[in-house]
Amino acid sequence: MANIKTKKGIIGILTGGGDVPGLNPAIRAVTIRAIHEGYDVIGIRRGWAGLIEINRDEMTDDPECCQVLTEEIVNKVGRTGGTFLHTSRTRPSHVPDVNVPAHLRAKYNEKVNDLTEEVLKNIERLGIDYLVPIGGDDTLSYAAALHQKGVKIIAIPKTMDNDVPGTDYCLGFSTCVTRTISLTHALRTTAGSHERFLCIEVFGRYTGFTALLPTMAGAANRCVIPEYRFNMERLCELLTEDRAENPSLYAVVLVSEGAMIEGNEMVFANDEKDMYGHGKLGGFGDYVSNQLKELSPKFNEGRRINVINQKLSYLVRCGDPDAVDSIVPMAFGNLALDLILDKKFGRMVCLRNGEYDNVPIEIVTSKKKMVDVDKYYDRERLRPLYKSFHQKPLFIMTSD
Repeated sequence: MANIKTKKGIIGILTGGGDVPGLNPAIRAVTIRAIHEGYDVIGIRRGWAGLIEINRDEMTDDPECCQVLTEEIVNKVGRTGGTFLHTSRTRPSHVPDVNVPAHLRAKYNEKVNDLTEEVLKNIERLGIDYLVPIGGDDTLSYAAALHQKGVKIIAIPKTMDNDVPGTDYCLGFSTCVTRTISLTHALRTTAGSHERFLCIEVFGRYTGFTALLPTMAGAANRCVIPEYRFNMERLCELLTEDRAENPSLYAVVLVSEGAMIEGNEMVFANDEKDMYGHGKLGGFGDYVSNQLKELSPKFNEGRRINVINQKLSYLVRCGDPDAVDSIVPMAFGNLALDLILDKKFGRMVCLRNGEYDNVPIEIVTSKKKMVDVDKYYDRERLRPLYKSFHQKPLFIMTSD
């Protein structure tokens, strides 16, 4: 990549963590506005991985790690889901030996390695003056660390869990909720035909917004979330009551993948952890389904109620963005350029109380954003709690 300075400079963009609908529209918004303002734009491929994999000794143009972005390129993908720049869960400060690029293995040969020095040198080699990372709290926590080292960072929050602190909204959340509602309603026909419980597992490692909001919208009778350890017998009792009251004899529960029963911890698929220390969750929906089936005779006059068990998984994060995830990325991208033009760095664009704004990027590491159980979750009824919508934000229970 030629280190050619334009009149105003070079902006780098990357996407890290999981894919969501809304990333490509955000890349498009940043790129088009930046070009119109007189900047060049470089897309970093595979998130932070692109900034550790560059071989500075051999580099001329390296399409494997980065590419120059133009209006033509971003206009082709700006209405689509996913991220055409690709993504990864790379954490440059904690790179396992097996993930160290081949040309760096002689220098970095510990079990876990800090490649931040390489990131800084590669940013300089590319001539990047301003860096716009788009990601969740993991991706942006590393961006905050780079800001402390002098990199001019403007961050855009993304995660369908909607759990980045400092903003009421993260890219991908609306599409996730929309898909969850739609798919849950579609599965009702099968649940009703067989007179069963319908147990649907949704994403949500530490926060239950993706289960709570669809339930509030009428997609399910009950939901269980990571913020409250629930009693399995109570859930079965409530669902049995819901089923009996339904003319089609079925009931629906949404289960956050990170939810837990009383006295237990999260259910993991295996012992493997990513660079941010997160284990791969998997199987809690299966566990809840089996428990409901086994406990149901106790509340159904001795007769077992079978369960339809479905994990929505990547179905809620694939495909095109909905209206909100088409509009908000456009606004976030333009907000990012406003901050660059105003020379305000170390900031994250955000939505707070229905208004676009920005906050210090350090907020992403200052606290956890979780459901306020006292305000928004009925522990006894295992469902959303809401008394008044007056002056609440758009998604009711997602503000700090």
